[in-house]
Amino acid sequence: MRRRLLIVQPSHYRSKQDRTIFRVRRRPVVSLTLPYLAALTPPDWDVALVDEHLQDIDFDARVDLVAISTWTVTSLRAYDVAAEFRRRRVPVIIGGPHIYFHADEALPHCDAVGIGEGESIWCQMLEDAVNCRLKPVYHGEVVKDLGGLPAPRYDLLDLRRYGPVKTFAVQASRGCPFRCEFCSERFYLGQSYRTRPVAEVVEEIRRSGAKNFLFVDSNFGGKRSQALELMEGLIPLKLRWSALWTSYLCNDDEFMDLAKRSGLLHVNLGIESIDPLILEAMNKRFNKVSKYEEMLNSLRRRGLSYSMNFIFGWDGESLDVFDATLAFLEQQRVPVAHFNLLVPGKGTPLYDRMKAEGRLLNADEIDRWPGNLCYIRPMHCTPEEMERRVDGMYRRFYSLGSMVRRLPLPVTQANIASWVINLTQRYMGIRNNSFDAF
Repeated sequence: MRRRLLIVQPSHYRSKQDRTIFRVRRRPVVSLTLPYLAALTPPDWDVALVDEHLQDIDFDARVDLVAISTWTVTSLRAYDVAAEFRRRRVPVIIGGPHIYFHADEALPHCDAVGIGEGESIWCQMLEDAVNCRLKPVYHGEVVKDLGGLPAPRYDLLDLRRYGPVKTFAVQASRGCPFRCEFCSERFYLGQSYRTRPVAEVVEEIRRSGAKNFLFVDSNFGGKRSQALELMEGLIPLKLRWSALWTSYLCNDDEFMDLAKRSGLLHVNLGIESIDPLILEAMNKRFNKVSKYEEMLNSLRRRGLSYSMNFIFGWDGESLDVFDATLAFLEQQRVPVAHFNLLVPGKGTPLYDRMKAEGRLLNADEIDRWPGNLCYIRPMHCTPEEMERRVDGMYRRFYSLGSMVRRLPLPVTQANIASWVINLTQRYMGIRNNSFDAF
């Protein structure tokens, strides 16, 4: 008898005070999680996929098992979704990045949790569910060889919900070769940096028939030789693609010329700070402030869209950093920037240090709610002032005047991409009452 599996990617509640579910009409990027889990599922299961950001969940659907993948920001909604199905006597299993650190918290809300990478435990969990012998906890082994991974089941998604121009997520590697003090990704993504065979990545992209892709790797260029080989393989496909990589690669002419020829549209860079002492404290010495101008000239010379991530709230950081960072961005006409508060992710050296110093705030709520929220006691201001300052950076950077001063005319694909991202950031800020509507 065929079994019926429902895989759910829950949304999140808008805020601690507003328990309405966050919804959108369209998503710009086609998620990888749901179709990849479907691809891992044995063929004797009938699989349905639900992305709650885009569609309602039918709690009365006739299913034999529900699987939920959750991040911390979606965890409270995930627990409520699980409760609805369990009330109908449908077993529920939960996995995802949140479970790596919070398995004990999740267990009362479901029948089993999966910790770590899912390839080694997914089929076993499904089989145990069929035979009514689910164990509370399954530990997934790190997949050392990423060869032979199945192609995502995009055929199970209603792709009309992703708008007229769809960007598909694709993964060419897992993990990160670096050890930044604030980053917890290396734990749930595996401590070692591993790459997929280039031929398999290229074939997955080719078979999809799509032309817009986002590489969701933590560091696209973590292994330079593999990235060069992959970009060579992308050239005949005539794609537009985006990725995140380390800033020093932007000063590598061979790497950047090949990225441009292979269709690079946008690159996201973890800059974090314009202060070299802060970068050293973050264990991010490979970011060289003295090379920033050279890096930006490299991007502009090739006509590429790019964005820069910043983190504020580090010890030793003066309050002048906010104005100094905005002045740097305006002077360099940086098209897109993301401003983030320092978050002590569980499992990181930063978390342990803040806890030992008694500076953690609302530790159980870290990453639980969307938005820039302060979970530590900063050295030079109150948590509330830190939140206001970062909010003010968004307001000033994405004001209409700043956009006009920074952005080139939207006459190329890269320039159009930069304008679209700016307008999207501005719209989201106005929608969340972060910007004045002018």
